[in-house]
Amino acid sequence: MTARIRATFDDAGARGWLHAVSLDHPDQTVDLDADAVVPIASVYKLPLLAAYCHLVDSQELDPREPLTLQPEDRIPGASGLSILHDPVTLSLRDLAVMMMAVSDNAAADALLNKVGVERLAELLRSFGLQHTSVRRGAAGNLSELRRRTGASDVDAAFAVLADNDQTDPVGVYDAAGMAASSGRDMTTLLAELWSGRLLSDEQTAFAQKVMQQQVFSQRIASGFPYDGVRVAGKTGTFGALRHEVGVVVMPGGDAYALAVFTHAARGDYRLPRVDAAIGEAARLAVDQLR
Repeated sequence: MTARIRATFDDAGARGWLHAVSLDHPDQTVDLDADAVVPIASVYKLPLLAAYCHLVDSQELDPREPLTLQPEDRIPGASGLSILHDPVTLSLRDLAVMMMAVSDNAAADALLNKVGVERLAELLRSFGLQHTSVRRGAAGNLSELRRRTGASDVDAAFAVLADNDQTDPVGVYDAAGMAASSGRDMTTLLAELWSGRLLSDEQTAFAQKVMQQQVFSQRIASGFPYDGVRVAGKTGTFGALRHEVGVVVMPGGDAYALAVFTHAARGDYRLPRVDAAIGEAARLAVDQLR
């Protein structure tokens, strides 16, 4: 099966990493370089969500606390708060919803500032995630991208990554300098979250719901185009990186945690073949586990 999954990524022109586990039978797994540590782009928002929910449980954060984000303080982005013109006031809870539903970078940075990078690192270790690190938020990542590309603004920096006639700047995809994790770490987090062992019943339900509200369906969900299948996930996209981690629940109730990471040979803004390969690889893995 791993050979078929690897061939799926090869056909799409991408390197792939995958880990899948049956949540009902944890000894049943599918593994394709699942312990490799790779840069995870916006997938880091899932461990940030888990940390936020934990701090709500411990009453270190009030989910109803309002935050006002000024336009000049919000980083560039394609959706969410970044494209609005006026000050926006949201609760911490609603920032978490925006972060997960539309991968809102401004919301994620605001929430990360409340949790704190050092506190997040402590919590990730307590969750048993040995290979997961979040060094900074999206604003810091974009600043580092501009530095490495020598670009004058964020759009120009991403244009450098999308230019297939140029060599990628040194270190731009280096896991040591970005949020990073392994497939096994991410399925471990998903399994703990879905079991109810990680958070209270209230926060478990909240985290699962906001993952189900993700608007992007072109990756894992594309492999399960049936009304009876539920997918709760979090995507990540950065240059040639296309990822998604999530839980697939079949009509009979059996559930599977998946982490699928890819690094494409091309850096085009749109890579539909790679998106589809993520869905196909996820389907192959689940079929093997059923």
